[in-house]
Amino acid sequence: MNGYVGTPTSRVDGRAKVTGAAKYAGEFTADRLVHGFVVEATIPRGRIAQLDTSEALKVAGVLDVLTHANRPSLADKDDAWKDEVAPEGSPFRPLYDDTIKFNGQPIALVVAEEWATAKFAATLVRIDYEQAEFATDLEAERGGASEMDKPHKPRGDAAGALAAAALRHEADYLIPTEHHNPMELYATTTVWEGDGKLTVYDKTQGVQNVQKFLCGVFDKKPEDIRVLSPYVGGAFGSGLRPQYQVVLATLAALALKRSVRVVLTRQQMYGLGYRPMTIERVALGAKSDGTLDAVTHEAIAVTSRYEDFARNDTGWAEQLYSSPNSSFSHKLVHLDVSTPSDMRAPGAASGVCALECAMDELAVALNLDPIELRLKCYSDRDQSENLPYTSKQLRQCYARGAEAFGWGRRDPAPRSMRDGKELVGWGMATGVWEALQMPVAVRIVLTSNGHAEVSCAASDIGTGTYTIVAQVAADALGLPIENISVRLADSTLPQAPVEGGSWMAASSAHAVLGAAEDIRQELARHAQAMPSSPLAGVDAQDIILAEGTIAKAGERGRAISIADAMRYGKLERIEKQKLNEFPEDKSHARNTHSAVFAEVKVDEELGVIRVTRVVSAVAAGRILNTKTGRSQIMGGVVWGIGMALHEETVMDHRFGRIMNANIAEYHIPVNADVHDIDVIFVDEPDTHINKLGVKGLGEIGIVGVPAAIANAVYHATGKRIRRFPITLDKLLG
Repeated sequence: MNGYVGTPTSRVDGRAKVTGAAKYAGEFTADRLVHGFVVEATIPRGRIAQLDTSEALKVAGVLDVLTHANRPSLADKDDAWKDEVAPEGSPFRPLYDDTIKFNGQPIALVVAEEWATAKFAATLVRIDYEQAEFATDLEAERGGASEMDKPHKPRGDAAGALAAAALRHEADYLIPTEHHNPMELYATTTVWEGDGKLTVYDKTQGVQNVQKFLCGVFDKKPEDIRVLSPYVGGAFGSGLRPQYQVVLATLAALALKRSVRVVLTRQQMYGLGYRPMTIERVALGAKSDGTLDAVTHEAIAVTSRYEDFARNDTGWAEQLYSSPNSSFSHKLVHLDVSTPSDMRAPGAASGVCALECAMDELAVALNLDPIELRLKCYSDRDQSENLPYTSKQLRQCYARGAEAFGWGRRDPAPRSMRDGKELVGWGMATGVWEALQMPVAVRIVLTSNGHAEVSCAASDIGTGTYTIVAQVAADALGLPIENISVRLADSTLPQAPVEGGSWMAASSAHAVLGAAEDIRQELARHAQAMPSSPLAGVDAQDIILAEGTIAKAGERGRAISIADAMRYGKLERIEKQKLNEFPEDKSHARNTHSAVFAEVKVDEELGVIRVTRVVSAVAAGRILNTKTGRSQIMGGVVWGIGMALHEETVMDHRFGRIMNANIAEYHIPVNADVHDIDVIFVDEPDTHINKLGVKGLGEIGIVGVPAAIANAVYHATGKRIRRFPITLDKLLG
């Protein structure tokens, strides 16, 4: 073994990205490529009474304006429009009919020789509407919320225990709508290959998901549509489902029999891809010593009229804090908006934020240190199913994080710590996420010159899948990482699910191991069959691949080069494909955990908040790449700063229209907002979860961060803000 796994290995795709060699969905070219520009609805609900495209069609260079009235055929049934992660309901169908479901809905596509021409002509499309009554305000409509299936079964008598508790805390925490703002705009380039065949370059987290979706929508055979997404400029849930631009680009290509590119503007991207606004009501009942008697958590969340989007906001206390009584509820309010989407740590980022703020408030009421309270309530089992964990080093996260942060020097009294004219606050919170694994197939082709190509349909959304796959393959095949090439995100490659849920690293790594093991066995057979082989008689399980050779473990002198063994076997290449599936095992709970510590400094006069330090101590099994892994956690922390202090989609409910659909007014953290971030990986051996002991890192980095910052703001100012983001008007109001 070369030992790449577990080391700070640089990204194998880094050079391609920094030199511009990496191509994204909106950068691929084709002969006779034309451009589409989307015309959006300006009402939130109703129908199109009249749509006049005549003036747009007069513009030189405009080829067509596609609408519901003149489009090519689209599938009628809901099932054809459902992708592999679609929620219950009837998926949105762009340009399907004259019905308006949300403000910003695509209602026409102008196609022209040049993008600027299409954009100008789009302003000439005239639409008359018949507007219907609408509702877009969660808080005004919360009384009409409908209960989803119980996310977790209740335990004991939570209501009775709360009423009898020595100390109770109950409050609402509001998480606003937050929109995805990846660097790469949503884009699709659909290349017309002739005879109805298409090659589709799409910004997506799942090329095979998009391919199956397009085949259903357009009644095509799998061999007619190939989908690729070699590089993705940020996704984290925004590309899990096929977005409407891939339908429009493909629709136009079929209509015109030309290659078509559709790139959404930043403003148009606010018509899809967002974390739903949620009202999180948490109630905690405790004994005077701080141990919990009861936990209840109710979430009321936004969804569209046409789909029931919901994630697990409420069940996380079952995995973190011991309590004999608990109950949970998740309700949806159907509004005239587009369907929400997954957004980094969906459910947990919102729900754990509320839970951890509530735990901090309970600690204050009990006059307990926030860490002490969490340790008093610490649960070694997932109480919802009464299961032990494959591993849970959360106590060590608290200890390591507190030591690195200097938590012992904290004066617990609010407004007691200062730095000149700024109030200083220290806060902490717990993070938790699932450690998921999915079936993935990998193909490895090893050639006699000592080079291996590893291929899989999995996407790399910027998390480092190319590098992880190369590291694992290099170690398993005993080759330098420079001798490994990786092909990803092509629908013709071996199967993979959408990349999400922090499952791709563990899932793809073990598929690589499986295919490499088949190659090792074949090489061992050839090596042992060679005349006077030094490996003759060696047990096959004692033969390893190392440094380009086939050798006996512990005796590198007994070795044969891979090239010689393949030459003996008259092989130019060995090709193995392996589908790795993880057997269902309900004997243990699988989670990652973290302890997040935050320092804020608040200008006492202006209310300006700066997050000056964050320490995140993470227990996530074996870390495959400490360099890219650290980057993942840092990115999550930055996003958590955004949730706490910046991000909020503002809607004018008189018109059902988003008012800050740009990144000038939709605030996100920039360099000036990000200061010291320290990431600590707590050693967490896990022999049960999988062979490598790997868990995912994509989501855990953000969970708990907004709460730690909110708790620090309270400590600095003595003012508890439960409505996010925490802005200076709320602090000074």
